[in-house]
Amino acid sequence: MAPQALHIADGVIEMPVAAVFILVGVVAVGVCLLRGRSALDDRLAPMAGVVAAFIFAAQMLNFPVLPGVSGHLVGGALAAMLVGPWVAVLCVSVVVIIQALVFADGGLTALGLNVTNMALVTTAVAYLVVVALLRVLPRTAAGLAVAAFVASVASVVVAALAFVVQYGIGGAVTLEAGIGAAAATMAGVHVLIGAGEGVITALALVTVARVRPDLVYVLRGRPLADAARPMTAGGAA
Repeated sequence: MAPQALHIADGVIEMPVAAVFILVGVVAVGVCLLRGRSALDDRLAPMAGVVAAFIFAAQMLNFPVLPGVSGHLVGGALAAMLVGPWVAVLCVSVVVIIQALVFADGGLTALGLNVTNMALVTTAVAYLVVVALLRVLPRTAAGLAVAAFVASVASVVVAALAFVVQYGIGGAVTLEAGIGAAAATMAGVHVLIGAGEGVITALALVTVARVRPDLVYVLRGRPLADAARPMTAGGAA
């Protein structure tokens, strides 16, 4: 079976550890729900639905990374940049839960682990990285694309390493190569997976930012410096 990006199956992590992360996921999603409710206005609520639907569809499409290894869009980075970190966690969590319940993609006992890694970690890392980069990069389409790409790669790799930490705490299966080799392999493979996600995220984000910067949370509604100016009634830009 070809490994999928980040999804953890039942029995990979010991149940006591998985139970702790179920509690972590419930508390974190609850906090995000409280914080996100105030942000869900008439503009953001429809956008959150579109983002969740896009992530759900994109995660169904796999692309080859290495022989026997495939990856797919995780979506935490894109969601965080479009709708903000609180709502993004909710969007990705809904997708992860539906996939586990309906498509058996990720174990039910591992649901807290998958929500933690794919929703909480990817969203938090991506948002922090892109906000930091946008402070130093030019506010142009190229600058936004670079920030989105780097944030996407970082979010996927850190989430993969979060799984390694979880395995180190309570792994239920034996690794022949050891935890160090597993960490190196996970990081290396997920750099490639993150690069694929980074390209998709950068293209999608720049496309939206060029036409509707008000729909890009990290831009705070301000257009890019090189965005096309609308024509006036007299035809002058």
